Amino acid sequence: MDYMTIDSRNVPIEGEKNILSVIRKAGIDLPTFCYHSELSIYGACRMCVVEDDRGRIFASCSEQPRPGMVIYTNTKKIQQYRKLVIELLLSSHCRDCTTCTKNGTCELQSLAYKVGVHAVRFLNNKKQEPLDMSSPSVVRDPNKCILCGDCVRTCDEIQGVGAIDFAYRGSKMQVMPAFNKTLGETDCVGCGQCRVVCPTAAISIRTNVTEVWDAINDPNIRVVAQIAPAVRIAIGDKFGIPKGENSFNKLVTALRMMGFDHVYDTNFGADLTVIEESKELAQRLMTGENLPLFTSCCPAWVKYCETKHPEFAGNISTCRSPQGMLSAVIKEYFAKKDAEENKKTYVVSIMPCTAKKGEILRPDNFTDGRQDTDIVLTTVEVIRMIGQVGIKFGELQGEAPDMPFGMSSGGAAIFGITGGVTEAVLRHLAEEPSYAALGAIEFSGVRGTDSLKELTAKVGDKEVKIAIVHGLARAGKLLEAIKAGEAQYDFVEVMACRRGCILGGGQPLPMGPGTRKRRTKGIYKVDQESHIRFTCDNPLLTQTYDNIIAGKEHELLHRNL
Repeated sequence: MDYMTIDSRNVPIEGEKNILSVIRKAGIDLPTFCYHSELSIYGACRMCVVEDDRGRIFASCSEQPRPGMVIYTNTKKIQQYRKLVIELLLSSHCRDCTTCTKNGTCELQSLAYKVGVHAVRFLNNKKQEPLDMSSPSVVRDPNKCILCGDCVRTCDEIQGVGAIDFAYRGSKMQVMPAFNKTLGETDCVGCGQCRVVCPTAAISIRTNVTEVWDAINDPNIRVVAQIAPAVRIAIGDKFGIPKGENSFNKLVTALRMMGFDHVYDTNFGADLTVIEESKELAQRLMTGENLPLFTSCCPAWVKYCETKHPEFAGNISTCRSPQGMLSAVIKEYFAKKDAEENKKTYVVSIMPCTAKKGEILRPDNFTDGRQDTDIVLTTVEVIRMIGQVGIKFGELQGEAPDMPFGMSSGGAAIFGITGGVTEAVLRHLAEEPSYAALGAIEFSGVRGTDSLKELTAKVGDKEVKIAIVHGLARAGKLLEAIKAGEAQYDFVEVMACRRGCILGGGQPLPMGPGTRKRRTKGIYKVDQESHIRFTCDNPLLTQTYDNIIAGKEHELLHRNL
């Protein structure tokens, strides 16, 4: 085995692509701004510089490891170098840290403390730029950008959107949309993955916390919350709860303490989606029209398809997302009571996704001109609200959600991970709901983190070809293959965020490899521990269809195209 020397220790080289990976394997947390293992190497931030035995300084992220190399990670020269880099970044950076949304979690702030920057010797002569508030999902603040390029590469390489890029040169360089456009004028899909990789608050979540507090404090408004499946295994991260642990019932308790009148589970909406999407798939298989059927749960994917590949817009399922379905049913459920009590029902959707903030504004998700979901709060925003009230989240006793939208299947819970929608639909279409069927579907190829998964399943007497893809750039390649006749499917599940909603743009950071694994395991554990594994076994669905929906399936559960 080949070895290299890092800080006087021999470390084996085991196929690592760069020296940085070998250093981290050796237990040294070398700082970086622009390095992400799933993105191309950029090497711009210079924080990961190391020194070799010849005194040469270079970025470890862009240098391949070679046997016999002698590397030092913390010499006096490197310490001075990193400190100067941080000072220069801070010299052109907005320093309103106390009011910044990322105060306490900002990587620039953290590294400044770590390398010992207690004062900045250089004046900030950079022109103040206006905030870009044009997107309902994220806010762009050019004054906090450190030009690491993480957002640019994520938008291009992972999402295939290219809404932002570098503009101008030298000291005038900015990350921005082309031609001085705002984000709202671009093809931005609102996925928020740029916010996930941004080390500062140059891109942050568009917050709606104030509007929700106003609604809670209005006696004439009935405030109703619904909680998405991926929120429950992430919200505990910031309250000392082990990552991936299901904190759903604690969140229900917290929301009631905050003043919410009713708390429901979006998983119930996912069960509705399973039923409606299964019907739609069966209908299209019978007629052969508009195949493949594409899932419609992910609003970022829907917008991407409409803007980048409009020729496939007719293939997208007409079903609303679980959020959209449940909000419409909630409004219908309280309609008579609202009229009698002269109140307004206000639906707050708690999501792991920033794109959901845009979805609720789409007219095709309205019911007879009525906006069904009034506000979307991300997981991060709800964490902030819990902190504002001073609730000791980790010490709460969990409570069950309200009926009649508080019971759901395990299949609905796995909507929060790539392949989950497909797995839930296949369960519903299985000839017999049994544990043998569960096992067969689980090992059919629906699970795993491959960017593209392909499988064949039997639905009735027909062999159905299925594709599961996550990451919009990979989805774009799949669409091109279908268009060229190089691939043929009957059903395609698409999620914009890598690995699904568990890593959505509104989830708490960081989301490294360990967090990804624990959240994945947590979602599947929710399913495994559910009393109901199949959508068809949820007894409240029949009551909802008979007593609330009552012939209004198209109006309440499908997009108004």
